[in-house]
Order: sequence, then C-alpha cells, then structure tokens
Amino acid sequence: MPWQGILHLQCPGKGFYTYNAFISAGDANTRKREIAAFLGQTSHETTGGWQTAPDGAYAWGYCFVKEQNPGTYCSPSSTYPCAGGKQYYGRGPVQLSWNYNYGQCGKAIGVDLLNNPDLVATDPVISFKTAIWFWMTAQSPKPSCHSIITGNWSPSGADSAAGRVPGYGVLTNIINGGLECGMGWKQQVEDRIGFYKRYCDLLGVGYGNNLDCYNQKSFANGLLDLVDSM
Repeated sequence: MPWQGILHLQCPGKGFYTYNAFISAGDANTRKREIAAFLGQTSHETTGGWQTAPDGAYAWGYCFVKEQNPGTYCSPSSTYPCAGGKQYYGRGPVQLSWNYNYGQCGKAIGVDLLNNPDLVATDPVISFKTAIWFWMTAQSPKPSCHSIITGNWSPSGADSAAGRVPGYGVLTNIINGGLECGMGWKQQVEDRIGFYKRYCDLLGVGYGNNLDCYNQKSFANGLLDLVDSM
C-alpha cells in the first residue's frame, strides 16, 4: 500500500505501531482519505504531542494505549452489566470507553471484553479490532464513520436541521459529539482536524469539506460516544 510508510508513528520510549490498511471502498483518493481520517481521529485520542514538540504536535499520535486520567465508566445496563472490579476507561486506538461499548464490541469480535477490558490495551490485535469495529459500525441514529468518509451517507431531515453535513466533522460528532460539537470552536476539534490534515498532506489527497462540528448538534441517544481522554 502506498501509505504504509507513514503508518509508523513516533513516540519516545513507546516503540512503533504498524497498521495494515483495512480500507477497501472507493477509488484511491477515497481510500487515502479514509486512512487519513482513521489515523487523524485515533492519533488525537492517543496523542502525546504538545505545541512545541519536535516536528509539531501532529507528529505525536499513538503515544498512549490507555486513558491518562482513568475512571470507572460504568453505566447501568441489563444487557452489558459491569463486571466486578473492572473499569471501562479509554483503551486502544479509539480509546474505547463505557461498559456498553466494551460489551457490544466484544460480542462482535468474539472476545469477552466485559470481563477482560484490559485486553484492549495489552493485545494489539484485539486493540485494533476494537477500533475497526467502532469505525465500521453504525448505531442509530449515528451512521458509521466508514460510511461518512467514503461518501455513502446522506443526511436525514433531522441531520440537516442539526447542521450535520457530510465531511470529517461528522466523524468527530460520532466519536465525541456530546463533549465537543455544537459549542463553537474547541481545541479538541481543532486537534482532530490538525492530525487529519497532516495525514492527508502526507498521502497527497484533499481534505474535503466540512472539517469541523462547531455548529453541529450532537447525535441524540447515541451509545457510542467515547470520552475524550486527552
């Protein structure tokens, strides 16, 4: 794949992460844009960068495999009850959070993540499976990130009324809209955009339109909101 060379992300003392592209929809530019979007969002979730960092803040994704200020993140659920003594804070590339996300994801990939949430931080295959699951899975009223970035999502009337339009900004809304979207300018949103632009530039592909979610209302009743742990 032409972009494999950039998928070795630097972080001192943390080693290197290599990720083989799962992208398969659309033409070459669509695939490049999707991997840039995936890496942009997950780099923000795992960032160790700072504004004066060597090569810039956006060269420093994938530094942490778990949330730096962890909490329990247990929500009452009869379907995906929290296991005793377990915490469901952010882990892995997408910083999977909350028991209902661990439960749904574990069921989908065939691993008991409710009882073994630490696998998302300690097993690299499982870790990336959780990120890909999240990326590819739609849960009403949220579309999948994959459908957004490949241009296969059409906003409903409710989406249009809420300002949710096709583009990278809707990905941020899917991932963490309750904390980041519809509130005007926010540093977290700008950080996600900065990472995305860096990867697009490295891959030689355009950014597309509607990169932020500043004027988008968050999706209502979406269970897949994650916690911005960085």
